This record gives sequence, structure tokens and C-alpha cells, in this order.
Amino acid sequence: MNAPVRIDLKDVATIPSRRTEAWKYSDLRRWLRDEPPPSPALPEGEPNDGPFRTLTTNELLIANGRVNWWSEDDLGEGVEITQYAGPDAPRMAGALPMGALAAAKALEGVHIISFKAGAPRTLALRLLTDAKNTGHHARIGVVVEAGAHATLFESHEGWGEAYLANTLIEIFVEDGATLERVVMIEDAVDALSITSSEVHLSPGAAFHQTVMAGGSKLQRFETHVRHPGQGASVRMDGLYALSGERHADLTSVVTHAGLDGQTSQLVKGVVRDQARGVFQGKIVVERGADGTDARMGHHALILSERGEVDAKPELIIYADDVQCAHGNTVGALDESALFYMQQRGISEHEARALLTQAFLFEVVDRIEHEGAREAVREWLTARL
Repeated sequence: MNAPVRIDLKDVATIPSRRTEAWKYSDLRRWLRDEPPPSPALPEGEPNDGPFRTLTTNELLIANGRVNWWSEDDLGEGVEITQYAGPDAPRMAGALPMGALAAAKALEGVHIISFKAGAPRTLALRLLTDAKNTGHHARIGVVVEAGAHATLFESHEGWGEAYLANTLIEIFVEDGATLERVVMIEDAVDALSITSSEVHLSPGAAFHQTVMAGGSKLQRFETHVRHPGQGASVRMDGLYALSGERHADLTSVVTHAGLDGQTSQLVKGVVRDQARGVFQGKIVVERGADGTDARMGHHALILSERGEVDAKPELIIYADDVQCAHGNTVGALDESALFYMQQRGISEHEARALLTQAFLFEVVDRIEHEGAREAVREWLTARL
């Protein structure tokens, strides 16, 4: 376990910057020089009003870092929500310093979402920010009990201006359980939004994640997975669609610690105007993790002269009998395909949108939950 790294927002020298290797493409210190005042509490919100509102009646709404509403009396069978003071630091405090900060400063301890075995379970986790020039922190736990099959619809909804939203989510998927996590991030253009996730899998567990990032002044979604092998599997996908001067950073680390584990990762992105996309993906295969099958791919399109994509795919392998590969491409739209479509009466604008959509939909099509897949298609189509 890494030694804890302490971030003190009152001490600018401790805030991650481009001199910090893991944050070299996302200079938080550039934008965050001091601790913002705390975000205010909000009146009770409207339930089932998020992007996944038609997919489940189970909902937990966290607004400005506080539990604002949850379907306490109407939770479907097999889903529970409890609150604890929580331990002082997360298990991966050293690797996730902003996550450790969220744990230390969370206003209400940690709320635990538990999915029980039985029929497929669902819940919408809404993380809402309606604040201006303030900041807040939240900590959430997710437990998928042995043999359970769950889908978590997670939305980050930015209604305010110039806020700091810092969230830690700790996920435990027990023996033989399956969790699909579908995340949609729609922050304000001038927001600082950091989400740190640590995922702990048991033998035979399956963890499937798809993240859709719309960017902000600095938006970072970081996921660290402890993979035990022993029949466990991971699919960890993502996409970013950025315009203006928005910045999105998808960072992930999957550590294979046991025999016969599988990981598949596909991330795609599109940037235009002066936007910047960042992908940092690392797969580590520890000694003794023979039989690991790990594949990683990142592909991006730059649709303007001043757009930027920074990609850093890594494989670190200490075992011998493995099958691991990674690929990375950054380019522009196929001009011959554009010409072909225009020759058939499609306008240049529409042709570009259709080609971009087809490029990103490869990620969307890997979402297992049909309703979530359609909700993401609608979100992406509207952005393009």
C-alpha cells in the first residue's frame, strides 16, 4: 500500500500540478490556489429528474456534498442505503490523494449503497452541484454482495458556476457478483470536478464501467481497480466529447494480482475548438499473475487546429505467461469518407456529425444495459 499523500487546500504546494507525474496533463494547481468556501445546503430536490430517470425508481441524490433526497420508503427489494462515520482514509489513499481529501472533508461521513443477491438490482446515484465559487466533498461506498447483479446509473450534474466538486467512490464487488457502472458527467464549463474511484474485486466478480465525459475547466475521472484474477473480469470503457476550452481527463490503473484475470478497455474521444482530452491508462500485471489477458485501446479525433489530445497508455508486466496489448491513435476524420457522403447529398456539417457519432458509438454499443445504452446515445447525439 502506498503511503498516504496529504493535500491541504490551504497550502498550494501540496495541490497536484504538472510536476506531479500522475497529474502532468491536468494541472490542478493552475486553477486551484486556495480552499474555496463551503457550498451551501440546498432545498430538497426533485426525485427521478436526472438523465437516467426512466430506468429505475431507486435513487440517491447528493447535492452540494450532502444527501438531499433518497427513495427511503420506496427502495426496491434488495437495495439498501446506510450512513456511517467512515474510516479516516480510503484503502488507496496514497494513489488517490484527492480521494483521501474527499474522505477527510466529506460533510456526512460515507453513505453505503448495498445490492443484495437475487433479481437484477438498479439504482441512480445523482451527484448534483448548484453552487457558485464554492467547494464541497463527498464520499460514497458501493457494495455488491456475493452473487448479486447490479447496475449503477451515476450522473454528475453541474448547475452552478466556478465550483469545486471532489468525490470519492469506493466499490466492492464480492464473489461471483456483477456490477455495471454507467457514468455521465455534465459539469459547468468553469468547474473543477474530480472523481476518484477505487474498485476492489473478489474472485469470480465482474466489473463493467463506461464513462461519458463532457469536460469542464478541469474535469478528471480516475479509477483504480484491484484485480484478483481467479476468474474475475473487468471492462472499463470511456469516451469524451469536448468543445470550447473544456478539459477532460480519464485516468485508470488496473492491477492484476492473481491468476487468469481478464481486462478489456476501450476509450475514444473527440475534441474541437481549443478543447483538451487526456487519457492515462495503466495495466499492471504483478508477479504470479500468469494467465492474464489484458487489452487496452485509446483512439481520438481532433477536429480543429487548436484542439489537443494527450495519451499515455502503459503496460507494466512482471509475469511471463500473459497476453497483453495496447493501442493508441490520434488523427482527423477521413476526408475520403466525407467526400463520399457529400457526393450523395449529405451536407458537410451533417457528414462530420455522422462520422463522429459512428466513431464514438463503438464505446456506447458495449454497454450491456439497453436502457442506459439508449440514454447515452441520446446524450451523445445532442452533444454532436
